Amino acid sequence: MSSPKNLSVSPVAVIIAFATVYIVWGSTYFFIQKAIKGYPPFLLGAFRFTTAGLLMFIWALLKREAIFKIEFIKPSVVAGLLMLLVGNGIVIWVEQFLESGLVAILVSSAPLWFVILDKPQWKNNLNSKTTILGLIIGFGGVLLLFCEKILSTFNTGGQKAELVGLVLLLVGSMSWAIGSLYSKYNSAGGSATISVTWQMLAAGIAFFIISLFQGEVGIFRFSSVSTEAFLSMLYLILFGSIAAFSAYVWLLEVRPATQVSTYAYVNPVVAVLLGVFLAGESISVLQISGLVIILTSVLLVNISKYKPPKGKGEKHLKFATEDRKN
Repeated sequence: MSSPKNLSVSPVAVIIAFATVYIVWGSTYFFIQKAIKGYPPFLLGAFRFTTAGLLMFIWALLKREAIFKIEFIKPSVVAGLLMLLVGNGIVIWVEQFLESGLVAILVSSAPLWFVILDKPQWKNNLNSKTTILGLIIGFGGVLLLFCEKILSTFNTGGQKAELVGLVLLLVGSMSWAIGSLYSKYNSAGGSATISVTWQMLAAGIAFFIISLFQGEVGIFRFSSVSTEAFLSMLYLILFGSIAAFSAYVWLLEVRPATQVSTYAYVNPVVAVLLGVFLAGESISVLQISGLVIILTSVLLVNISKYKPPKGKGEKHLKFATEDRKN
């Protein structure tokens, strides 16, 4: 595996990128569930990622990026299929019968997969007590946040469907982590724009092929799509794919993967808050406790990445060290 390119990045740019991934992706669970009422699941993925990929393609051409270099395309296609087709595709399909908040908790196992699968960073991650503690606490916080909803879901009918969804989402989380790490360590020097463009185009085309075999294309009628579903799709394209996914791929290039993976703990928080403010859902004391625990865990993981190494002095802050390594 080759290391990602070395970049000197602005802390403000990193903060903005994290905020985009944290907030926007937390909202996509809500909007996927709205969009899927008007679009078949695989066709939804095809429309979303093909459209976003073509828009990014046009942007890359306007910027005169070297978008047709095969060494840039190959790793992007592999990463896109692992992350977007398998990882996000499972989320879309499962949201047909699982609540968006419940899906968010099952996806939150991703940070644990990042630690387990990120072999080049095993020494740093497994030797960092605050990182491990933060990840464990974060997962516990997400469980606490949704424990009432989980219990009510499994106490009602359809338990088999929920169990199938659980297994699939764990597979999807693992595939997302593998694809993210592949993208991080196999960068051939192209920009984040090029990487995102080919990842989304590859996934969009694959979604369309699956949709054809599933017979979705033949039965779909655009006239039957509600305004709410159409606007939700538009949000997923512009914000969920172009803005947030671009920020995510860029963060993988400049920050440690375990730090970037904390999005999976914050996203359920955003999902809950959206339910409270947009869907009129109530929030319990137990859920508030879960929110506090999750935010604490994210703080722990991030603190471990910014502490200066012992005996190195201020000029060797770990922020800079991690950038050079990653």
